[in-house]
Amino acid sequence: MVLIVDNLSKTFGGLQAVDQVDLKVEKGDIHAVIGPNGAGKSTFFNLISGFHPPTSGKITFNGNDITKMPPNKIARLGIARTFQTTNLFEDATVLDNVIIGNRLRTKSGLWDAILRTKREIREEKESMEKAYQALDFVELTELANEPIANISQEQKKRVAFALALATDPELVLLDEPAAGVNPDETDGLSSLIQKMADSGLTVCLIEHKMSMIMSLANRIMVLNQGKRIAEGTPDEIKNNPVVIEAYLGSDEDESVEVENI
Repeated sequence: MVLIVDNLSKTFGGLQAVDQVDLKVEKGDIHAVIGPNGAGKSTFFNLISGFHPPTSGKITFNGNDITKMPPNKIARLGIARTFQTTNLFEDATVLDNVIIGNRLRTKSGLWDAILRTKREIREEKESMEKAYQALDFVELTELANEPIANISQEQKKRVAFALALATDPELVLLDEPAAGVNPDETDGLSSLIQKMADSGLTVCLIEHKMSMIMSLANRIMVLNQGKRIAEGTPDEIKNNPVVIEAYLGSDEDESVEVENI
């Protein structure tokens, strides 16, 4: 198991955002986390990536207890994260945005930069090479020198993927990677996520586009009101009456297709 989450909980004041959730993610899997709006999905990712400390529970990554680690240390261990809203430097180029990802692997400091030491020059070259490799992977090499402000939303999603890949991760957390893009672009991003898994990465993603999830994921966990209500294969989740009710509210409207889940 790459990731093991035991009895994880998070409260904000009187709000129980995540409630005693367990999860195991195997190496090379595409593991999806789904649920209605407000189910606690993004908070769950925030706990794994260190953006929020859990109230209780334990998170283990490759045998390392990362429960109380800050985000930078978790990233160095090999967990990368993208966000539902792309957070990129709009005035900087695509390449410069991606180079930032590999900087967590460098050791040069302020004086290295001022004095242009051999280490700074070597690491700068390595970061550049890693950034171009990531851009090639997401098929954006031709836009390397384009300002972020000039590219499309779908291309920004790919830049966010490249930024995550430039950190040399083993596990990538994708928070609604297809939000705000059209169906054709969704298909392209799905292919890219599959390519990531095929290259040896482990992927855990949150997504509301169920056709995308059902075609990609090996395993799916369902959250509702902070609790894990189901986990299984796409077919098991699709036919789980508890999951259907969580999404549809009741069985009263039989005209709603199960395939919409």
